[in-house]
Amino acid sequence: MRTLLDLLLPAQCGGCARAGQLWCEHCAAVLARPPTRVRPRADPGVPCWTLGSYRGPARRAVLAAKEHGRRDLAHPLGFALAVALDRLRASDRPLLLVPAPTRASAARRRGGDPVGRASCTATGWLADSHSVAMLRAGRGVRDSVGLSVAQRAANLRGRIDVDPRGLARLRTLPNAEVVLIDDVLTTGATACESVRVLRDVGVAARALVTVCAA
Repeated sequence: MRTLLDLLLPAQCGGCARAGQLWCEHCAAVLARPPTRVRPRADPGVPCWTLGSYRGPARRAVLAAKEHGRRDLAHPLGFALAVALDRLRASDRPLLLVPAPTRASAARRRGGDPVGRASCTATGWLADSHSVAMLRAGRGVRDSVGLSVAQRAANLRGRIDVDPRGLARLRTLPNAEVVLIDDVLTTGATACESVRVLRDVGVAARALVTVCAA
């Protein structure tokens, strides 16, 4: 069946478009580098880490997952996040990964939430870890492309909230370290608002880890 599918729809690497593989060894190696500490223009008050810059295989993979329906890329992106988190992990406490909030309209257009899928996949490679989609982007949030730091902050202010079901799940893991997960770190505005709303309900995020940073 796979051979037939390859004939009808040839496999193409999501990071470099190389034919014959969905994710090639070269692109995997790029995302396997040690995570880098970054300091966005809007400081969320927690350490921010990224797997690499918003270019090359990382950028193409993120865009393919978000805009071109490449659901299969949740596996290599999730694995790369898991490797980075394992390197950064400083204790044996459980990890609770919280995907960045996404607009409902964007999730419908993309056939789901790519960041949430990658976050869930990462937990499959990490011991004692969980992924809980507890942040929601409410009505009025618009696409942030082209917005300044101040405009991004205003766009999100008061429009991200916490899903009570996710909060209840977190309460069952009182000793967990909470880590925010996102695909791209641009200005830090989303991270700032996410950290704030979590803090308002008594949840302290410990860090942000992203696939890439612009």
